[in-house]
This record gives sequence, structure tokens and C-alpha cells, in this order.
Amino acid sequence: MRTNSLIACIGLVVLCSSLANGQLSSTFYDKTCSKALSTVKAAVKAAVAKEKRMGASLVRLHFHDCFVNGCDGSILLDDSSNITGEKTARPNANSVRGFDVVDTIKSNVEAVCSGVVSCADILAIAARDSVVELGGPSWTVQLGRRDSKTASLSGANSNIPAPTSSLSALISSFSNQGLSTKDMIALSGAHTIGQARCTNFRTHIYNETNINSAFATSVKAKCPSNGGDNNLSPLDVQTPIAFDNKYYANLRSQKGLLHSDQELFNGGSADSQVTTYSNNQNTFFSDFAAAMVNMGNINPLTGSSGEVRKNCRKPN
Repeated sequence: MRTNSLIACIGLVVLCSSLANGQLSSTFYDKTCSKALSTVKAAVKAAVAKEKRMGASLVRLHFHDCFVNGCDGSILLDDSSNITGEKTARPNANSVRGFDVVDTIKSNVEAVCSGVVSCADILAIAARDSVVELGGPSWTVQLGRRDSKTASLSGANSNIPAPTSSLSALISSFSNQGLSTKDMIALSGAHTIGQARCTNFRTHIYNETNINSAFATSVKAKCPSNGGDNNLSPLDVQTPIAFDNKYYANLRSQKGLLHSDQELFNGGSADSQVTTYSNNQNTFFSDFAAAMVNMGNINPLTGSSGEVRKNCRKPN
């Protein structure tokens, strides 16, 4: 059926693209929940106004969701007698946050149209709105994802790239999700906002040489060689709560906080794209927006697959 639809839509670029991407559509809720986007936006605006860091946390939730069996809201599921969730996975435990904000958004959306808008779509919209609130680009979010009824702890442990990743490992990790190296470098620019825990950058600042010595010394004040694992440091030392292209300028000055960050500018194949983004914020913004759409299209559940959860933390 889907193959026939694709053949029939040749020439209708938008429709073909929508069908190829699991039938996601920018107008999915126009008739069934016309206030969905404005409701999410208002809640994100309030959450980011209360705590700037929450913007980065909401973007990260969408990323960590999409890299485990697609953008299906699985990261939001709590452990239960029937489900081992993803929240305790190595990349997520004591790290991924914003679940209470998602609960609030979901509650607000349910109040205007019950049982219509999926938690997976809420994550996609909230990521876009968070970037905009912090000064970054906007993009048209494709919608129509449904929510999974289960989660994958093993998938979260194996699919989400680690902060110790090499450039080749990063390229492979994103390629496994259907994302290009260009997408990977652009999406890494989300690290222009947010913070990281000491345990994730200790080795880089103490044991590695491709790091600015003054920068390393300043970060060591927040991250002792022993203890303080959960102490935080901004991923972008210049403008930690502004979505801009300073992350790439930092990499060119060897001020990447994570090993995986600095791998993007370390004499390898990513250097030229990092240089381009550090010199041209508009190019970065455009590529980031396109890459976020691509990421949001990773294996969505659509049609009769999955469900629309009433509570993002548990299946219906």
C-alpha cells in the first residue's frame, strides 16, 4: 500500500517526502488539536524562563529518545513490573532531566485536546521551541509520531554516543541512525547550551593534550581529580545559555569540554565544517534546523502502530 502511494505521489515532492518519512506531516494536528503547538510553546517558554538550562535538557531528551528505536517517547517511560525503562541507562542516569516539564506540557495539552497529541511529538516540538527561546533557529516540526508501549535499556546503553567517543565512533553512531556526518557535526552544536557532569569530562581535562591549558585549569576548579562526579560545567564556556555558534569557535581554540566535542576539531575530516560554522552562524543555524528534522524522522511509529499515551510515564 505504502509503495503504491509513493509511486502515485511522484512529482508531489512534499507528499512523497511525508510518505517516505513515516507519513509525518507539519499539519498533522491542524484539525484535531489546533492549539497543540501554541500550548507546548507557552509551557516551554515558562520552563526556560524559570531555568535557562531546561532548554538544553529538553533538546537532549528528544535526541536521547530518537537514538533508541526511533522517536517514540520511550525515554519517558518509568520502570514498572512490565517495563525496564531507559532512565537508568548509562547515558541517562543522574543526567537526563526535564521529565517534570514534559509532564506539565502533556497535562496542558491534554486539557485542550485529550488523547490526541503524542508524547513523542511533544518532545519534538519542545526541542524546537527550546532552541528558539535561547536565541537559535526555528524549523517546521514534522508531526504524527505515536508513542511506544515499551522501552529498551540495552538500546539506550549501546546507541547513544558516549562523551569518550572518537570521531569515527561518532560518525558510525549517527550513520547507524540514518544521519550523515554533516548532520552529526551540526547536531553536536546543541552543545552550545547546557552543562556536563565532571565524570564525563574529567579524563579529557586531566589526561589529554588537545586542550587549551588555561581552559583545562579553569575547569579543574569545578572538577577535582577525585570526587565531585556530579559537579557541572558549561559545555560552551563563552555563552553557556545562548544558542549560537560559539561552540565551534571554542573547538578551534581547543576549549571543547568533552573528549567527543574536541574530536570534531582535532586534525580530522570534521575540521573544515567546524571552521565553516565558527565563521558563519547562519550556515550553522540552517544546517542544524535541517539536521533536527532529519533526526526527528528516525523510525517514527505512525498510523496504527504504538499509541497516544495519556500519561507520558506509562503506557495506556
